[in-house]
Amino acid sequence: MNDAPVVGIVMGSESDRPTMQRCCEVLDSYGISYEVVVRSAHRDPEGCRQWATQAEGRGLKVLIAAAGGAAHLPGVVAAWSLLPVIGVPISAGALGGLDALLSMAQMPAGIPVATVAIGEAGARNAAHLATGILALNDAVAREKLIKRREENRAKKPV
Repeated sequence: MNDAPVVGIVMGSESDRPTMQRCCEVLDSYGISYEVVVRSAHRDPEGCRQWATQAEGRGLKVLIAAAGGAAHLPGVVAAWSLLPVIGVPISAGALGGLDALLSMAQMPAGIPVATVAIGEAGARNAAHLATGILALNDAVAREKLIKRREENRAKKPV
């Protein structure tokens, strides 16, 4: 892989960073380059639009958007970009991330957001899913993904 970012990670708030660090760790383990930004669909809608509309031109191939609460960020990013968007619901507020999960999973037809589990497991899986998407056209990513799957199969169940 090259050093230019191919995955874009956007968070609705700086408070989402600890959860999304798990995503970054998995991407690092695959050797996949990424960029991380904070853009709020509510507090910075123009910045969010610019980031999403310019992503493909910057060489990004997959976008990962994390948000809690109302969680509009993944849907807004998906509305502004043709790139695949993976939504990570952040565990926050009275509903513990369930509201975020539902807002991502219930996108209207035509504006898809692939949605993973709430919290750190979802952040990790977003990175694995992004790697799988990249592996469709990247032999190095594919080999690393195959190796990771083989390692997982070799582990004994707990």
